[in-house]
Amino acid sequence: MNIHPTAIVNPAAKLDETVEVGPYAIIGEHVTIGAGTVVQAHAFIDGHTTIGRNCKIFPFACVGMPTQDLKYDGGTTYVDVGDGTTLREFSTVHCGTKDGEVTRVGKGCLIMAYCHVAHGCVVGDGVIMSNAAMLAGEAIVEDKVTIAGLVGVHQFVRIGTMAMVSAPRLTKDVPPYMLVARDPAEAISPNLVGLQRRGVSAEAISAIKHAFKLLYKSDLNHHQAIERIRAELPDIPELRHLCEFIEKSERGVV
Repeated sequence: MNIHPTAIVNPAAKLDETVEVGPYAIIGEHVTIGAGTVVQAHAFIDGHTTIGRNCKIFPFACVGMPTQDLKYDGGTTYVDVGDGTTLREFSTVHCGTKDGEVTRVGKGCLIMAYCHVAHGCVVGDGVIMSNAAMLAGEAIVEDKVTIAGLVGVHQFVRIGTMAMVSAPRLTKDVPPYMLVARDPAEAISPNLVGLQRRGVSAEAISAIKHAFKLLYKSDLNHHQAIERIRAELPDIPELRHLCEFIEKSERGVV
């Protein structure tokens, strides 16, 4: 194991023999780190934290610290970071609040400098959070979402798969596949470039465009629009997920 002599690694920590730990990094007692992961200089990993394989933890990233939620009463909570994820400089990922709660960051994510993932958040696979994007507690970000820099996400907000968000603040849910901007946040169009890059079929993209018109460019409320989508458009997984996501929203959607 390549551990710099100035690093402090608790003897009880479980590190694969291929893990690299840079100068002055600190790794706590209950930390587990998978094969091929690189922990760079001055990174801090503590708490009941599991880091997957082939991750990159950049200088001054802070993972597994206790939640900032004032309701925390000292239970055992967790952080789980998936394989191939990168946590850039000064990013923070905090443990959950309720006893047993896990804060999750999925596989293949890029969490850029100064981003924050708060207690109990669930971040899916392939998510990109640009510099200083912030997730408040219990937020849910589905797979392949892109969040622009300086975006603030309210607690309990959900962001649907393949959405792209550049609105400065989010207080309502973002339906899947949408491009959201402006203040207050507004669905501008389907995230067409993102859908194409993610390999979504031309048929599905066309159906999503029609669904967007029914949801946002008609006089229908969302309940009526969903009825029209189900009656008039193809029964494909993308539209099923879009409709179910909106129906399950507790905060309302942008």
